[in-house]
Amino acid sequence: MSSCSGGDEKAGMDRRGLLQTAGAFAASVLAPGVTLYAFGGGEAEAHFQARPPEEPASSNQRWGLLIDLNKCSNGCNACVTACKDYNGWQNTGREDIDPQWIRKVTLKDPNTGVERSAPVMCQHCASPPCVDVCPTGASMKRADGIVLVNKHICIGCRYCMMACPFKARSFIHEDETDQKVNNPSGKGTVEGCTLCVDRIDAGQRPACVEACAKEGGALIFGDLKDPQSEISQALRQLPSVKLRADLGVDPGVQYANLL
Repeated sequence: MSSCSGGDEKAGMDRRGLLQTAGAFAASVLAPGVTLYAFGGGEAEAHFQARPPEEPASSNQRWGLLIDLNKCSNGCNACVTACKDYNGWQNTGREDIDPQWIRKVTLKDPNTGVERSAPVMCQHCASPPCVDVCPTGASMKRADGIVLVNKHICIGCRYCMMACPFKARSFIHEDETDQKVNNPSGKGTVEGCTLCVDRIDAGQRPACVEACAKEGGALIFGDLKDPQSEISQALRQLPSVKLRADLGVDPGVQYANLL
């Protein structure tokens, strides 16, 4: 597998608390008045049926990710770079306030010392804590399982950031320039991984998945409710775990070969 530049965020399993410890490593309608459109989506081939913009998201689907850590190189940061480039989240140079829609972390078993490099992003939970605590309804979940933020009604209280067990949301502290048309941002609001919802609705895979396909194919995306989808077939072959399964939030992101 080819390698790419980038750094990992080193953290012991005991500090991260990402996993249940027993036996494991420690154009789309978002909401009323909010619509995203796919711009310049011709660079990636269609992988599934695009959803007409006039049709609402359906609970007949649940989009998710399977991440095979045997194929995830410790030095590769392609998924992070692709996410940043496509969605336009910007770094200020201050680690304490820089957004991280997706980040690479090193998970370490304190008993054996075995390490795995893993991408961590919004887990698009079936029962998302961020939605439960939001006082305005800005944090929301589409019928197809994608968890989003309606920035028109986000008041920047950051309750969702405190509630998220995966540190998957960021607060926009500064005015932003050169924004992406597919991801308009505003100072004083919260943002996070959208699974590249505009690409999904156009029948394309998220940007991180497209980039990873060129580096080893660790990220598999698809409809968890479709038994014939690539992700469903892979899940039948690869034992997988969900981060913090003990919380009962049912993440849409699963990890294979974490043990």
